[in-house]
Amino acid sequence: MVAQTAGSEPTAAADSTGNALTDQQLALLRKDIRSIKKQLIATNLTLTDTEATKFWPVYEQYSADFGKINEARTIIIKEYSDGYGTLTDDQADGLIRRWLDTDISAAQLRQKYVPIMRKVLSGKKAATFFQLDRRISMMIDVQLTSQLPLVQSQD
Repeated sequence: MVAQTAGSEPTAAADSTGNALTDQQLALLRKDIRSIKKQLIATNLTLTDTEATKFWPVYEQYSADFGKINEARTIIIKEYSDGYGTLTDDQADGLIRRWLDTDISAAQLRQKYVPIMRKVLSGKKAATFFQLDRRISMMIDVQLTSQLPLVQSQD
């Protein structure tokens, strides 16, 4: 929420949409998403104790690497939120290109981690992990992007 005192204007975090996310809100959202994602994977990926001992450290590194991509997405969303209502065509073009670059980076990261996961999990379990990871990521993307107003709506 945007902090304000009686009779004062909202802080700079608010934009013309009235729904701008503060840096603190974004940080909490990312933390919650990481926690929920890990819980969903733990619930749906059946691991032996031996597999779990090997898998979770690899997952934590994967999650940290994926966090860098998500940080780039967060920056893009924040820029979009801050500029909403005043975006030029070039700015809108730049934002969507950068967003698509994060999609490419995410796919490349998954490809990089397939052989790494295969060292600690069977082929079926590694494939199951990536299915879960992709499904969860897609659900998060749908939820997040459905909350953003369309660029064209700013006109």
